[in-house]
Amino acid sequence: MIKIDQLSFQYKKQAALFTDLSFQQRKGSIVGLLGKNGAGKSTFLKLISGLLKPQTGVLNIHGFKPFDRLPDFLSDIYMVSEEFSFPSITIGLYIKATAPLYPKFDYQKMNRILQEFELDAKKSLNGLSHGQRKKFLIAFALSTNCSLLILDEPTNGLDIPSKSLFRKILVSSVSDEQLVLISTHQVKDIETIIDTIVVLDEGKIVYNESIFEISQKLQFKTVTTLSGIENPIYQEKCLGGYRIITTANELEETEIDIELLFNAIINKITLKTESHVV
Repeated sequence: MIKIDQLSFQYKKQAALFTDLSFQQRKGSIVGLLGKNGAGKSTFLKLISGLLKPQTGVLNIHGFKPFDRLPDFLSDIYMVSEEFSFPSITIGLYIKATAPLYPKFDYQKMNRILQEFELDAKKSLNGLSHGQRKKFLIAFALSTNCSLLILDEPTNGLDIPSKSLFRKILVSSVSDEQLVLISTHQVKDIETIIDTIVVLDEGKIVYNESIFEISQKLQFKTVTTLSGIENPIYQEKCLGGYRIITTANELEETEIDIELLFNAIINKITLKTESHVV
């Protein structure tokens, strides 16, 4: 669904942000896009959604060149930006005016998610809090049933109960015919729902691996001492001991510590998995 080959992009009067960037991702996944501040995550999402045009290279999203902004492309992709604004109308009127732009829009799903988020369709959008408006935007995005959903920092502005509800609603609302791309700094908010981790660093995709493959090849533990730990792949001091990454064994499978994994990748530690080496 997403095919990027040797893409380059730079803003005017700035150094190139991406050079020779390549990436592919098929439908049926919820992908976590991670990277340091300034790594270009938001720019990457804008290129995919057609808001920016690359200088060179191939950028193909389910058969379209995004920057052409053709109606059939725009009606099958939805992006929830970190920053957004609404007209001074009610939730119900916004849905009535905007939903017809998306042929696969599901009004029943929209009503269900509004109820779960405790949002009243009669309320004015600009009368809602930032967190409530974010929840509405997420609800609308999921209800479009677009083949590609892009969520840029979706949990920013949400309180802890809303974050938990967001995870539940997202998992129950997407199908195998969709691809969901989530860019976030809040890795704890998405670690239980993503099935693929992609890391962007220094203008390139430096890691692209499924949660399943990671769990088969690596273990993540917290230990009080490194004594007896043979050649840990990566380690960080923490309260009461160390957080470590080791090679997996067949007797035990551990939960993936995405934050620790990300730190290892950014520090250019070699992580050997079946299909990818950083």
